[in-house]
Amino acid sequence: MPSLNDIRSTFLNFYEKNGHRIVDSSPLVPRNDPTLMFANSGMVQFKNLFTGVETRDYTRATTSQKCVRAGGKHNDLDNVGYTARHHTFFEMLGNFSFGDYFKEQAIPYAWELLTKEFGIPKDKLLVTVYHTDDEAASIWKKVAGLSDDRIIRIATNDNFWQMGPTGPCGPCTEIFYDHGDKIWGGPPGSADEDGDRFIEIWNLVFMQFEQFEDGSMKDLAAQSIDTGMGLERIGALLQGKHDNYDTDLMRSLIEASANATSSDPDGPGKVHHRVIADHLRSTSFLIADGVMPSNEGRGYVLRRIMRRAMRHAHMLGAQDPVMFKLVPALVRQMGAAYPELSRGQAMIEETLKSEETRFRQTLDRGLRLLDDELAKLPEGANLPGESAFKLYDTYGFPLDLTQDALREQGRAVDVAGFDSAMAEQKAKARAAWSGSGETKDAAIWYDLAEQHGVTEFLGYDTEEAEGQILSLVSDGAEQAGAKQGDKVQIVVNQSPFYAEAGGQVGDTGLIKTETGAARVTDTRKVAGVYLHVAEVTLGEIAKGQAAQMSVDHDRRGDIRANHSATHLLHEALRRALGDHVAQRGSLNAHDRLRFDFSHNKALTPDEIAQVERDVNDYIRQNSPVETRIMTPDDARAIGAQALFGEKYGDEVRVVSMGRSPESGKGSDGQTYSLELCGGTHVARTGDIGMFALSSEAASAAGIRRIEALTGQAAMAELRRVDAELSEVAGILKAQSGDVVNKVRALSDERKALAAEVAVLKRQLAMGGGGAAEAKDIGGVKFMGRRVDGVSGKELGPLVDEMKAQLGSGAVLVLAEADGKATVAAGVTPDLTDRISAVALVQTAVAALGGKGGGGRPDRAQGGAPNLEAADAAIAEAEKLIGGAA
Repeated sequence: MPSLNDIRSTFLNFYEKNGHRIVDSSPLVPRNDPTLMFANSGMVQFKNLFTGVETRDYTRATTSQKCVRAGGKHNDLDNVGYTARHHTFFEMLGNFSFGDYFKEQAIPYAWELLTKEFGIPKDKLLVTVYHTDDEAASIWKKVAGLSDDRIIRIATNDNFWQMGPTGPCGPCTEIFYDHGDKIWGGPPGSADEDGDRFIEIWNLVFMQFEQFEDGSMKDLAAQSIDTGMGLERIGALLQGKHDNYDTDLMRSLIEASANATSSDPDGPGKVHHRVIADHLRSTSFLIADGVMPSNEGRGYVLRRIMRRAMRHAHMLGAQDPVMFKLVPALVRQMGAAYPELSRGQAMIEETLKSEETRFRQTLDRGLRLLDDELAKLPEGANLPGESAFKLYDTYGFPLDLTQDALREQGRAVDVAGFDSAMAEQKAKARAAWSGSGETKDAAIWYDLAEQHGVTEFLGYDTEEAEGQILSLVSDGAEQAGAKQGDKVQIVVNQSPFYAEAGGQVGDTGLIKTETGAARVTDTRKVAGVYLHVAEVTLGEIAKGQAAQMSVDHDRRGDIRANHSATHLLHEALRRALGDHVAQRGSLNAHDRLRFDFSHNKALTPDEIAQVERDVNDYIRQNSPVETRIMTPDDARAIGAQALFGEKYGDEVRVVSMGRSPESGKGSDGQTYSLELCGGTHVARTGDIGMFALSSEAASAAGIRRIEALTGQAAMAELRRVDAELSEVAGILKAQSGDVVNKVRALSDERKALAAEVAVLKRQLAMGGGGAAEAKDIGGVKFMGRRVDGVSGKELGPLVDEMKAQLGSGAVLVLAEADGKATVAAGVTPDLTDRISAVALVQTAVAALGGKGGGGRPDRAQGGAPNLEAADAAIAEAEKLIGGAA
């Protein structure tokens, strides 16, 4: 009996032998279809090839595509576990032709694979075709020899595929397997077609036409093939089963669930095990593809799936978390085909365990409340919507989880009442928000959030994605469109652009539609809505269009490096200076990083060197940078640092980097840096490149600020410094290693020469004269003169020398040097009770057109606009002395 792994390999290898490229499954989060929550078919990753927007180096492909149907337009969640063929996660086998072969080869390939490679009896197969597709019917007759009654013509859209209201479309042919008359049901198109006798196993889509808005069609220039066959369905068939959950892969997961819960896999808890097995696959693959549980968007769908499985584990009697224990069984089954499971195993296990640990408390409280509410109702009555909303709002119980719990009791929920309670809460939230101090023109963003939900951020693991333009806003009002030259804020349903937050600047890049393009110059966030601040640079863009978004790759890379380096810097500072160090602000831009932290004195050169050395040591360590989702309390319990000014909700992203086995933190006690952070980061510390601290200075009282560079910017700065050092060495005619000693010697020599020059200037200023040159004013000797080339700081010693030369008297010196005018005065101690040096300076300064001057009675100094009236200033000083004498 072939395993599902064997069947997958057989399918892919068959088409590879027939000229097809085996293409890896795309991530579950579509990057090229904004209308889909998750990839739900094999053709999703090839959409742009079918429409001609993209070309690749192959025209034939085959895949086994990971798919999830648990939210959005395709939601099978409620049926999972209760039916034989519903799953949240499944694999879609497919072969594709992009303008290469068409029906005449697609049908023979399918028939050969099913009847020869898989060995399915021909008489067990029948097909449907679109009622007007004579070509397909003719090929089936020729290739398979099917009689007319086994080629069923269907006139409905079941056999006609469309990508949308317009665009590529075409007929389908579906292949069915007949399980025999022991099972109830009729062939497709009959009144009993919903039975389980005839099961569809493969759908071949012929992309034959292009449809236009008026409903008309014409043949596509490049007609293509898109097929899809569920691995679980064909696996059940080839293994002789009628239930997908009886296949080897699903059975192994069911038995793992039974072992973990010590219960019978086929007993009363059979449905619970089926739900757990199915949900284990979808949750694990979603986490591996970067989706984390949250209260919004895809993360909310993931949480709903996780919690549904956890409730079923609870119903099996499990007292402790179960889901994470089953991950190794899944990796053994599917890790070879999907290496991302093996790579992400630790993260998957930790996320499941953390979520289930928290949810068990919620579950116990919620189920008690549900029992209390049901006890108040008549037997079999439906649960009021208000009660269901209380479960959701207070205990985090999604509506579908409550419905699932009631389903087994034959009860339902008053959904209209639930919706009414939800609307009332939103009205209260809006009223509270309106009074929160937000700017008046920001109301539009709240309206958009309420109408469309918050923007889903995809940028943790991609820089390119498609989104749908939900709104264009200019001057605080919505616009239908924007043309070249218009500045506009673009709102999309999902975005790879990071919105400015937590010190990290907003992304820039390009948004393109079929009719135009816009350059994004900044990204901001209000009320959970991302605002792509942009200018239309080509054509025009319109609300409702699909948009291809690409972040400026190099800029984002530089920002990531700076942000990750900031985390390493924070920890290095704590270890060098002490645990009192805490972040007090930051900037993570593309060209630099800035980090403010609490510390009351300047760092010493040795401390700066230590910090810089430690950061670079952990960069060279090249350890992985990992992110986990935790509650704030759990994060702090393992030593994670919260950042200043950040507001944290019920869950936080915890970023860890660096290994420090002897003095680490975290649950394993070996993590170097562990911080709460919602920003984007490098994959490994080595991606930072290098770290160069460029400045350290005071920012505010008790706050220091470091600025630094990373990567190429750091390298460029070091090269600049090295070039300057080489230039200095050349000027000094010294080796680079001798520059410091050479400069120190020159500095000492300069100081000696400066002192000698100062002495010579004073001697020159005094003109070699003595006391005889002084005037006698009422018995007081006074020496007043103007000198040039003497700086203000040299006047003090000059005045003291002139006072010493007089013995007893007063001195006034007016000097001009380097464009500055200075007045200085001195009075010998025996005269300070009669004459003040301060008064002399103020008198002279006033005569020169200035104000002020100060000092001591024996020596004072002041400034003046210029010395054009120097003689008049000296004369005024003489009058002052004469009056005092």
